[in-house]
Amino acid sequence: MRENTPTAMTDTGERSGSKLKQGITGPLLFLFILGDVLGAGIYALMGALSAEVGGALWLPLLLSLLLALLTAGSYAELVTKYPKAGGAAVFAERAFGIPIVSFLVGFAMLAAGVVSAAGLALAFAGDYLATFLPVPAAVAAPLFLLLVGALNARGIRESLGSNVVMTAIELTGLLIVIVVVAGFFVSGGGDASRLGEFREGVSPAVATLSAAVIAYYSFVGFETSANVAEEVRDPARVYPRALFGSLLVAGLVYVLVGVASSIALPPGELSESSGPLLAVVQATGAGIPDWLFSLIALVAVANGALLTMIMSSRVTFGMAEEGLLPSVLGRVLVNRRTPWVAILATTAIAMVLTQLGDLALLAETVVFLLLLVFISTNVAVLVLRRKPVEHDHFRVWSFVPVLGVLSCILLLTRQRPEVWLFGGIAIAVGVGLFFLARLGRR
Repeated sequence: MRENTPTAMTDTGERSGSKLKQGITGPLLFLFILGDVLGAGIYALMGALSAEVGGALWLPLLLSLLLALLTAGSYAELVTKYPKAGGAAVFAERAFGIPIVSFLVGFAMLAAGVVSAAGLALAFAGDYLATFLPVPAAVAAPLFLLLVGALNARGIRESLGSNVVMTAIELTGLLIVIVVVAGFFVSGGGDASRLGEFREGVSPAVATLSAAVIAYYSFVGFETSANVAEEVRDPARVYPRALFGSLLVAGLVYVLVGVASSIALPPGELSESSGPLLAVVQATGAGIPDWLFSLIALVAVANGALLTMIMSSRVTFGMAEEGLLPSVLGRVLVNRRTPWVAILATTAIAMVLTQLGDLALLAETVVFLLLLVFISTNVAVLVLRRKPVEHDHFRVWSFVPVLGVLSCILLLTRQRPEVWLFGGIAIAVGVGLFFLARLGRR
């Protein structure tokens, strides 16, 4: 990969021709993306990952990192080429010019957000919450989403400063896992031989690929950084470094957490817990209070769910304003100026999805939907090579988006039939809404 020379800057350090202030520096962008990637997935999914691969938890995490970097290369080129674009749906519109394709790309992002919030609600209602309140997940998960919806309707304003705080809390919890297991292992505890063990009756390659579908969920989030590209100083230079740097840091932390989890607990015990990292810390006997680590995990999960639902409701509102969804979804509260109908709709759908009670299925469905989006983005890079722009931008090697498409197809082939069914239903709903919105405009 290579970087072209940066664009012209004004005396204040901003790009000419932009209405927005370029106040996001490289370090702030790095933390913004890291906060999105280092979300709640790793706190919730280590048990499901263990059930798929066995003790070699680090391998699917490493594979997922490499696959995510391929699509990240495509985002780095398109975001710096079109810093005002704002996401995969616009990339698809520029590349293909087919309204239903760009609509479905945007709708897939929206659906992935709602399904992800449902999965995070189940994670919140598991063993981490049970440390404080023993409430059944079928009750606690929808109540949690109601609370998230109420906060969303009240009006939540995030800042990069608060994101730094939340990222620090999430990272602290993961570092606690790594450090206490390291001390446990040095003192003679744990079993490192599990790092090379795979699930019985399944070949290592098949087990690793199946687990990578789940592990990939922990790396998604980097794609949302496209929405702040216009506010980044010198994005051609800053954005690729922040994007790849944050993914590499997250990948390193995840692999170390996977190694630590496997050393501390056998796969069978790990897969039975809905709060797997809490179980890992407990197994070391390190004296970390259960309530403290559970609180860190709950903060990570709650923050991820809140940010996801804010994004989903705003995307729903924006699509309604553009006439892409029914106009009723564009209604706002008079005083709060928040999209209450969009919030109500996305929250209700997420609450229904929590009754599935299957965190792995929801996580795999999120990955399924995002893989479709990533295929579109990787192809768009190659198509838009024929449409040069006047300003300099990052350019990825041509084989990277090709490998990105192939990697997404590979992961799609490892999805379970149930995931294809859920994903297919979501896309079918999107198709129906597209034609309903067109009929309404006529």
